[in-house]
Amino acid sequence: MANIHPTAIVHPGAKLGANVEIGPHAFIDDNVVIGDNCKIHPNAVIYSYVKIGNDCEVFPGAVVGAIPQDLKFDGEITYVEIGDRVTIRECATINRGTKASGKSVTKIGNDTLIMSYVHVAHDCTVGDHCILVSYVGIAGETDVEDWAIIGGGTKVHQFSHIGTHAMVGGGCKVNKDIPPYSLCGRDPICYAGVNIVGLRRRGFDSDIIRNIRDIYDTIYFQGNNISDGCTKVEAGFPPSAEKEAILKFIKNSKRGIAKANDLNDKGPID
Repeated sequence: MANIHPTAIVHPGAKLGANVEIGPHAFIDDNVVIGDNCKIHPNAVIYSYVKIGNDCEVFPGAVVGAIPQDLKFDGEITYVEIGDRVTIRECATINRGTKASGKSVTKIGNDTLIMSYVHVAHDCTVGDHCILVSYVGIAGETDVEDWAIIGGGTKVHQFSHIGTHAMVGGGCKVNKDIPPYSLCGRDPICYAGVNIVGLRRRGFDSDIIRNIRDIYDTIYFQGNNISDGCTKVEAGFPPSAEKEAILKFIKNSKRGIAKANDLNDKGPID
């Protein structure tokens, strides 16, 4: 049974799971589904066509499910889907999808943290275990893969792709795709090495991390263009999940990947 504060406004068409807590002056619209053990803080707003999983928390001032800020939107029914154990901090905004994109849904995966004042635009997909730090803005149809971290104040161009286990520094302007396992930053955005600290924290051993770095050294720092570098990696490295993820990401990149920085990162792994 839900615990709803007397001043909260909850539409009778909303479906609330067990042990849901709705704080003072929160607003829950029609056609909203909220899973078990969720907490909706005071003054949070959840508009129609939003589905929230279990064990989530939405902090004051957050707005989930507002219509897209996209002139192609024509009032159609579109959606926001939030996974389990997602935290949405103060004043973050997550917009619904658009039919024009062919997706019609904005998705946030499991165990993801959306910090204060983050904006997730229409038709974005944010994976599992991601962190979007305060004041990040990701424009429409951006894809952020599992375990990615985007530093505070970074702005991401529409249609961009940020790879798994990548980390983007704070205050950056992302107008190129960010390849998996990489550390990118500066202005203009560039590859600055492998996300060694993040990979270690997630259980990648030194041999795997070294292999990832050697792959990127071949792509970025041996005088090849990106295409030729990938060809050398394909021929010269044994099969691995990381190799396949990197090559697939680059092959499918529509915006092109971030370029190399001026210094070849040869920091220690062990």
